[in-house]
Amino acid sequence: MEGYRKVRKSFVIMNDKGLHTRPATELVRCAQVFKSQISLDYHGMSVNAKSLLEILMLAAAQGAKIEVEAEGRDAEDAVNAILNLAENKFNIHY
Repeated sequence: MEGYRKVRKSFVIMNDKGLHTRPATELVRCAQVFKSQISLDYHGMSVNAKSLLEILMLAAAQGAKIEVEAEGRDAEDAVNAILNLAENKFNIHY
């Protein structure tokens, strides 16, 4: 398939309260912009990055290292957008 990509990188949760509802919602909003399939992997569990409930099931605390993988034409952009969002603490500032 022309232009089809698979990209995998990781990020660390820097938010004090971990990947709870508000940052998870921001992550879902970000992921839904892209056509690629995006998954998050943590402690042997893989979830759909476009599903709030699945992300919350990860129960990722501050300091957790999350692997993000995207497959599709816009995979690189999707992964980079999520890494940027994580670096900015999911736009959550207490």
